[in-house]
Amino acid sequence: MVAGYYQFNPAFGKKEENLEKVEAVLLSHEYDLVVLPEFFATGYQFVSHKEVAALSERIPNGPTTEILVEIAKKKSAYIIGGLPEVDGEKYYNSAVIVGPEGYIGSYRKSHLFFEEKLYFSPGNTGLRVFNTDIGKIGVMICFDWFFPEAARTLALSGTEIIAHPANLVLPYCPQGMPIRCLENRVFAITANRIGAEERRKGKRLTYIGMSQIVSPEGTVLVRASEDKEEFQTTKIDPSLAKDKSINRYNNLFSDRRMDLYEL
Repeated sequence: MVAGYYQFNPAFGKKEENLEKVEAVLLSHEYDLVVLPEFFATGYQFVSHKEVAALSERIPNGPTTEILVEIAKKKSAYIIGGLPEVDGEKYYNSAVIVGPEGYIGSYRKSHLFFEEKLYFSPGNTGLRVFNTDIGKIGVMICFDWFFPEAARTLALSGTEIIAHPANLVLPYCPQGMPIRCLENRVFAITANRIGAEERRKGKRLTYIGMSQIVSPEGTVLVRASEDKEEFQTTKIDPSLAKDKSINRYNNLFSDRRMDLYEL
């Protein structure tokens, strides 16, 4: 299958403009699965509850999910992307997964980063795996990668591909995700953004780019630049993630010593 990501620089608050840009790019390429960044249609650096309320949407009935569904049906492909979600009086940093059949499901970010804690509630969906015609897809959002328990939970639940929408500002993830893939024998697609936001004086966020697709052996199959908009794809075989054997005597999961771990 052909898997990819779209790395770009969303304009804060210009949802319609960002969605039109994403739609044009996704309709002009071929892929089976593509991952978009965290908050890809809104921008990231919120500075007030009023902004969060104005830009958040319901899932699945909001415009962002509906547009992604339309694109997925036209391309007969699967798409994962991040957006701010409103549910009642709470707001979540969420991601949706859609496919040729329409809306499939959503995930709410478990580990909130930095000033997200001022505006969003911690995710309550749990770490979810979605069964699709192209494989079992788990979803993490940005800072979730920093917690090895998250990727391990997805892997133990059968995930073959981790879709990872992100707005990374810390430098570690491009080097860290290959370890997550190696220690769980899964594929991962990190879709990061580029550019910078300084919507609060003295609090500039610079996004590091370097979106990437990593194999179960921890090999970086393709990696984007730090500062350019890029749509990249590569061929992957999700079935390779089913094999957790390291050699004839060792298996990544059955060799775990649960009697020794403190979790």
